[in-house]
Amino acid sequence: MDMPIPDARATTTGPTRVLSEFVAGLDLAQVDDFARHAARRHTIDTLGAMIAGATQDATASVEKAFAAAGIGAGTVPMAGVQQRYDVLSAAYVGGTCGHGLELDDGYRAGSVHPGGVVVPAALALGAQRHVDGETFLASVVAGYEVACRISAASHPRARWRGFHNTGTAGVFAAGCTAAVLLNYDADQVENVIGTAASSAAGLFTFLAGGDVKRTHPGHATREGVLAALLTEAGLPAPRGALEFKDGYFNAYAGGDTGQFDYSTLDILAAGDNHPKSRFAVANCYMKPYASCRHIHAMVDAVLEMAADDGLTADQVKAVDIGSYAVAAAHGKVGWSEMTTAQMSIPFVVATALVRGRVTLADFGEAERADEAILGLAPRILTEVEAECDDIYPRKRGAKVAVTTTDGRVLRRTVMEPYGSATKPLSDEAVIEKFLGLAAPRLGEARAKQALEMLWRVDELADVAPLAEALAG
Repeated sequence: MDMPIPDARATTTGPTRVLSEFVAGLDLAQVDDFARHAARRHTIDTLGAMIAGATQDATASVEKAFAAAGIGAGTVPMAGVQQRYDVLSAAYVGGTCGHGLELDDGYRAGSVHPGGVVVPAALALGAQRHVDGETFLASVVAGYEVACRISAASHPRARWRGFHNTGTAGVFAAGCTAAVLLNYDADQVENVIGTAASSAAGLFTFLAGGDVKRTHPGHATREGVLAALLTEAGLPAPRGALEFKDGYFNAYAGGDTGQFDYSTLDILAAGDNHPKSRFAVANCYMKPYASCRHIHAMVDAVLEMAADDGLTADQVKAVDIGSYAVAAAHGKVGWSEMTTAQMSIPFVVATALVRGRVTLADFGEAERADEAILGLAPRILTEVEAECDDIYPRKRGAKVAVTTTDGRVLRRTVMEPYGSATKPLSDEAVIEKFLGLAAPRLGEARAKQALEMLWRVDELADVAPLAEALAG
């Protein structure tokens, strides 16, 4: 029997309450057509990444660990995954799948990957509770808003403290996604946020290697959904958990220094918006390349040189890159593993120059040992560039100068990489990316069937059949 939540504290008026009222009051009818279409696109994009990531090593490790622990078996389907799980395990597996191949979307102003925590939460709980498609899509819009606004309010201070926003802020996003599916009022949403705050986790230790980064959205998704279910079961939580003295912003984003008063933060104005919409989902990017987004402007630059100037890898004497400090830090990352290679400026840019592309196929063991790439990578140097650093995180810019063996210097400045909301992938490109990722796992016919359902997801009476169509 469901229990009411005790009214343990007076209602707060800070950013936690503002977000709670936004989430509880969101109706898809309030969402403009541009943002609604963006929510469909980003759901499709995330699900493609999840389906492709279902066979990665990190996902296999999670599934083996669940089996060894004797947990997980259930009836809930998850995109790309063969086994059915309980709702929490399905959420964890789905989040891990989506982030595993560095193909998931993001929000520049918050340096966060919202799709990887929002979509698995919506799919797992939505399928279990048989919610309609309109509620499903509203939960996606709400989840993106929470992920993006909390991350934007924290970034880059949280990054320099070593926190990965996808894991830390992501738990609130997953919890609020679930809250919409469960039709919570503002008090209940605030309770979810208060419960989820104790599970915010994720460190940048992954830059030293290993596959733990892949599981950050998995952990955040599971714990966020659990916070919503604990709220349903009557567990009371603190109010104002984002901004109060011992809360999230103080712990993760420098509020303890006295430089910021997060209690007065206009949370829904954190970050930036697309000119056509006030909703954060409308201003998120999609990845055309299978690497860290901080490197995409650099890839754009060298691919443009190849196309316009005929530049080839054997003509390159040196590559000098100037970018913002958060990106430049990736100039020191090695490529001994796929995880680190996708984060490494020298490896990714060398790959773009040698292969004319940056795809999943370019990060295997043989590719990381390619002599042409290994010979070029040490000649790619990165430093902090003042203009790029000054405008970050408003833009993710890079200035690239290539000195050729015959003495030419080719220069490109890219301040907004391809795939951003202002330089977006077309719907056709989104379809091509999804089918390219999903068809090898689901088969062409089923991938196209699922895609057709996704484009009209808000018309579905029940999203459970959609979840079944997406399952491996």
